[in-house]
Amino acid sequence: MKFPQEHTLKQIATIISSEFVGDPNFPVTGMNEIHVVTPGDIVFVDHPKYYDKALSSAATVILINKEVECPEGKALLISDDPFRDFNKLTDYFKPFKKAEISQSASAEIGGNTIIQPNVFIGNNVKIGDNCLIHSNVSIYDNTVIGNNVTIHSGTVLGADAFYYKKRPTGYDKLISGGRVIIKDHVDIGANCTIDKGVSGDTTIGKGTKLDNLIQVGHDTVIGENCLIASQTGIAGAVIIEDDVTVWGQVGMRSGIIVRKGGVMMGQAGITKSTEENKIYSGNPAMESRAKLKELALLRQLPKLMDKIKG
Repeated sequence: MKFPQEHTLKQIATIISSEFVGDPNFPVTGMNEIHVVTPGDIVFVDHPKYYDKALSSAATVILINKEVECPEGKALLISDDPFRDFNKLTDYFKPFKKAEISQSASAEIGGNTIIQPNVFIGNNVKIGDNCLIHSNVSIYDNTVIGNNVTIHSGTVLGADAFYYKKRPTGYDKLISGGRVIIKDHVDIGANCTIDKGVSGDTTIGKGTKLDNLIQVGHDTVIGENCLIASQTGIAGAVIIEDDVTVWGQVGMRSGIIVRKGGVMMGQAGITKSTEENKIYSGNPAMESRAKLKELALLRQLPKLMDKIKG
């Protein structure tokens, strides 16, 4: 998430009532999760296990719960609860705004686009040309939809990220301030859910087609010309490169890369990053030919046991 205008380190510290280390006029231009930070961004870290990763990331402002040695060219915001203060910043720069009853009239909607009855359109939504949005679709704030996009009934674009921190009193939710971006020539089936980014974008690439009943987690980026079949569940911060085929009931864990041209067979459990142009099956998934050989060997076990007994 980039701020509407550049802020100083001191101004940010004032918003969250924190101490800081660095030049008071140090420039701050945005805030993001660690996997998408760029120079000028704030990243938060609240566990010593991840201090080094945050301090060496592209982020130039580290919101941290301990004063540590500040790397050259960076600044620190010292907080007793970085998770809480990251939420404060999200709420400050991207506060929730109630939608008006006639909100669709104020959205940017392109030529020849058809919006069927009972579609909800939130604040600052942009929809391109020649789109068809079927009834009972919900399009949350700040969603951007390209040209020639079809979205079927019951789909939700822009629900909050499933991201919580466990406290002694229960779970605290990380506020989602990101967006959903749908590129040109995308088809989305019925009853799909595509969550917005926490601070960045969840993106569906040009020409990609989604079947019904698909979950896409926060900050996931799906490339161009992918085919994704029904009941697939994709966790947050996954990267799916171009020309990937995903068959039904596949599950993907967070933070992995599914590389170009891959095929994920039905009910595969993708627990680690894949290689280009390979077919994967099983749970946990492995290269399909190796999996078939493994299954063939397993079928021989009864015969082998009989020989041993004999």
